[in-house]
Amino acid sequence: MHIAWLGKKTPFCGNVTYSREITTALTNRGHKVSFMHFADTKADGDEVPLPFLYKSQVFTIPTIRAKRILERSLRRRKPDIVHASLSLSPLDFLLPEICQELDLPLISTFHTPYDGKRRNVTSTTQLLAYQLYAPFLAKYDRTIIFCEEQQDLLVKLGVARDRIIVIPNGVDEQKYTPGASNIKAEFQASQIYVYQGRISTEKNVESLLKAWKYCNMGNYGCKLLLVGDGPLKPNLEPFYNVEHGVIWLGAIRDDARRIEILRGADVFILPSLVEGLSLSLLEAMSCGLACVATDAGADASVIAGDAGVVINTQGVSGQLRTLLPVLREHAAWREMLGKSARQRVLDCYTLKGNIDRIEHLYSETLAPIRAVS
Repeated sequence: MHIAWLGKKTPFCGNVTYSREITTALTNRGHKVSFMHFADTKADGDEVPLPFLYKSQVFTIPTIRAKRILERSLRRRKPDIVHASLSLSPLDFLLPEICQELDLPLISTFHTPYDGKRRNVTSTTQLLAYQLYAPFLAKYDRTIIFCEEQQDLLVKLGVARDRIIVIPNGVDEQKYTPGASNIKAEFQASQIYVYQGRISTEKNVESLLKAWKYCNMGNYGCKLLLVGDGPLKPNLEPFYNVEHGVIWLGAIRDDARRIEILRGADVFILPSLVEGLSLSLLEAMSCGLACVATDAGADASVIAGDAGVVINTQGVSGQLRTLLPVLREHAAWREMLGKSARQRVLDCYTLKGNIDRIEHLYSETLAPIRAVS
């Protein structure tokens, strides 16, 4: 099968990881993938760069030429199916028209985070993105989302239920595994806690930092490693630093280094106000960490039960003030949570299972076309 994949390669974010993992796995299964992404490079083999005016971790503004280049590439390459890992770009809204004209089936993955309970300004803002996208998602042949709550929200906004399919993110459980690490020795820490993601308002990192500082975690030899970059980093870093046991590592693209950090860590914390289904959370779970996450998006369902600790998006700092000392003092509980998290990934969130379902979706979408031809 030949798949034209429209996604992101930079800047580093969850969408980039999703596109890389899925397309690599599809290629390894013998499919041909033409990767179309926003870049200022020249075309190279199966890659098609699309020109842009602005690109960030959150959204992209293409040039007027991008649409013409995309159309021309699809005509020339003649893929069996187009799969768009939506990157909050105006081009997302034009894809149904382009693919209809070329008679190409169109699949999307809709990553936009949310909090269905709309408990804060950030979640209300994200709901506006759902309202904006819903009329256009209704024109896609199928849209992949990550949980039933997300599906219900889109149905309420007018997208037919049979055009939405729930396929949770998956992680390579053979790559992200528990194992030896020298991270504790490197950072001279008795325990290591990790946050991985954007340093931005919706990720609510400041609430974690306030709780960490309040609990004097650094005085107990604990270190908090912050893996990621974003607009709030310059404002937060001066007030929460190595003096408090806080280490700012910036964005780390090297998977081996990120795995080394996760393997040597004790606890992973995700204090987000809105989420989709965090790949960073799944990676930490697969490496056997005790995980704490808010009940935004699909993350709560991932760690529900004994696979982690779920906290409310309201009052995150206060909840962590209570929770952090308990995690610090109870190694057996951390170990139990980590083992349960790893097993949850093996049972429900493997990359293999994800790809199996995507392949089935492709075949199901193409079946009527093949029957006619």
